[in-house]
Amino acid sequence: MSTEQLQQMATGRGFIAALDQSGGSTPGALKRYGIETWADDAQMFELVHAMRSRIITSRVFGGDRIVGAILFDRTMESQIGGMGAAEYLWQVKHVAPFLKVDKGLVDEADGVRLMKPIPDLDDALSRANGHGVFGTKMRSLVVQADKGGVAAIVDQQLELAQRILAAGLMPIVEPEVDIHSPTKGQAEDVLRSALHDGLDRLPTDAKVMLKLTLPDQDGWWTPLVEHPHVLRVAALSGGYTRAEAVQRLARQPGVIASFSRALTEGLTAQQSDDEFDAVLDGSIQAIYDASLT
Repeated sequence: MSTEQLQQMATGRGFIAALDQSGGSTPGALKRYGIETWADDAQMFELVHAMRSRIITSRVFGGDRIVGAILFDRTMESQIGGMGAAEYLWQVKHVAPFLKVDKGLVDEADGVRLMKPIPDLDDALSRANGHGVFGTKMRSLVVQADKGGVAAIVDQQLELAQRILAAGLMPIVEPEVDIHSPTKGQAEDVLRSALHDGLDRLPTDAKVMLKLTLPDQDGWWTPLVEHPHVLRVAALSGGYTRAEAVQRLARQPGVIASFSRALTEGLTAQQSDDEFDAVLDGSIQAIYDASLT
């Protein structure tokens, strides 16, 4: 694990760009970007890689406001600017790269959707280290305020997090609470308690990062921000518009953004480079400002 990247993620001013749309979320991302059709999956992934490359190579995208970026596996193994994507992020943009390692979610049970098995995790971690990646991200989903289901999500996340730490990488643990859940506030209460208990059981020197839903109550995640086993807490936009996401984020002390849809909102393939950069610059600045609370 790079000491410089660790310091940047621990204390750097800015946010994490979530550019890890996978097979399930890619079609929607492309349609919002103004691309409606493609011949097959191969072309779809080429198109979304071009979108990500345009964002990352933009003159307004850099380590002055963005401390990290999460990549999809295909992106990590692709090139940007004649370099590996992860290498380009750090060496050119001074943005610490992360790799999405989960394989999606199983069907809902006990009010949650656990992660599918990750049989090739060790291989993914080895390849990530080879590309100079700093950490990983893995997402699960809380749909209802079920204590047993939430406990299962936290146990699964933290068990895998320890394997990732052992490989020399920093895990981002992302137990997302569905913003449309009829028990969202209660679910956030149950999750905060379960995470606090789970973090207490980690080895003395272990630190993880958390990526959590923007909560209904201001400052709700503060006990986790202050937990000795937490390096940083980031918030996902979760389907909120950028305007609402940044308003909610600004009321969460110590929490930075890790936005995907809210970051790319308003960007289209049809924009000129100047138009594209202007929209992206406005988005980055709004998210950056809210992340400094």
